[in-house]
Amino acid sequence: MFHPLRVSEVERLTDDSVAVTLAIPVELREAFRHTPGQHVAVRRTGVHGEEIRRTYSICAPAAPADEEPVLRVGIRLVDGGEFSTYALKELSVGDTVEVMQPMGRFVLEPRPGHFAAIVGGSGITPVLSIAATLLAREPQARFCLIRSDRTAASTMFLDEVADLKDRYPDRLQLVTVLSREEQQAGLPSGRLDQERLTALLASLLPVTAVDGWFLCGPFGLVQGAERALRGLGVDRARIHEEIFHVDEAPAPVPVTAPEHSTLTATLDGRSGTWPVQDGESLLETVLRARADAPYACKGGVCGTCRAFVVSGEVRMDRNFALETDETEAGYVLACQSHPVTSDVELDFDR
Repeated sequence: MFHPLRVSEVERLTDDSVAVTLAIPVELREAFRHTPGQHVAVRRTGVHGEEIRRTYSICAPAAPADEEPVLRVGIRLVDGGEFSTYALKELSVGDTVEVMQPMGRFVLEPRPGHFAAIVGGSGITPVLSIAATLLAREPQARFCLIRSDRTAASTMFLDEVADLKDRYPDRLQLVTVLSREEQQAGLPSGRLDQERLTALLASLLPVTAVDGWFLCGPFGLVQGAERALRGLGVDRARIHEEIFHVDEAPAPVPVTAPEHSTLTATLDGRSGTWPVQDGESLLETVLRARADAPYACKGGVCGTCRAFVVSGEVRMDRNFALETDETEAGYVLACQSHPVTSDVELDFDR
């Protein structure tokens, strides 16, 4: 469900990014209390009357139970991006944005241990919330942040990360790499590919002793980081990923669908059964009858349309949101799923 929230602050971070803070009414405070690393879906109506939905990660630390939650998201301009263009050029204090309550499983509940993140560009957004919350709440925790950006001027949340380093100098290890600009000190410029990460990680910290790795950013960076970590012996269960851009991803494999197939879906306690039209995803099937079906990106990235396969078999085109244990347990992304059997049943409520 979407809720209209008032914009209380729009802060320019770089030439192409802003942080937007939204005021949470008293009656919605518990609904919008987030876990570090989660995101929210937002929507607005476009110039031609079409509905535009996007997801943005929450950058604010998670508030303790006895404090008011803060909903602050980071938005970077995307070429042709209708919502990001609106956010950077038009959105002002006092405007209203429709927002869905926090969701997502790229999260870390504060606990003792050694954690690390490899992020690229706007991938810092959820990790900023994760690191800030962890270090503030858990004195027995350490965090290593490895971030890659094009230039210093394009780096989001530069001051916030520097403040964290000043506040926790012994527990936050910070490594910054710029791909298009030389630094006066630190690592030479260049992309953080698999080969470079393999050499860098082995010299930075005991890789296999880290309790959790958080990879966030463009597909190429996250894929290279995962391969580097796996090559260094890190258990896959300790690697958590969130993809922000999938332009480099391989094309999906075509699916041979049954001639006629039927979908039964349960959403918010109500079930319905509908024929699946040729070529459409299971999410599109549900949306023809239920406008309240959950979705945001429709690209297999955000995980908003996660559903459990009760019966039948489906095949996903892409999956950049679900962990291996979730897919093994029977969860799929409805926006990327097509029927393999003539009858399929999904449950969006599980």
